[in-house]
Amino acid sequence: MIDVCCAIIVSKNGILAVQRGLGSSHPMKWEFPGGKIEQFESAEQCILREINEELAILVALKERLKPIEYSYPAKHIKLIPFLCEIVSGEITLTEHIDKRWFGIDDWTSINWAEADYDLILKNLDYLKELDL
Repeated sequence: MIDVCCAIIVSKNGILAVQRGLGSSHPMKWEFPGGKIEQFESAEQCILREINEELAILVALKERLKPIEYSYPAKHIKLIPFLCEIVSGEITLTEHIDKRWFGIDDWTSINWAEADYDLILKNLDYLKELDL
């Protein structure tokens, strides 16, 4: 199993989703930004590093949400989500081709990567309680 962290970044604009490119695994699917935990790295260190690498911003970790496990054909992952807020910087996409802010009531209109879809389902009640 591969441990992967993701950031559910919230602001007055809603919740941030980013889109993968054509040449990636899960092409053109939307996801929460993040990545694999490296050896000797905590989940918290991982998500701060990944968000800085992928979006060129600094985030504050607000809360660790319920993780999920998901089996893709070629890999089995544990997806660990963190609720985050932007502390500094302007979003610059370095690995994704698009970004969008969405309201939690609109989440089903997005073509999510399967693990991210399941993650939202598991945390939906909590996400609906956020004051966005």
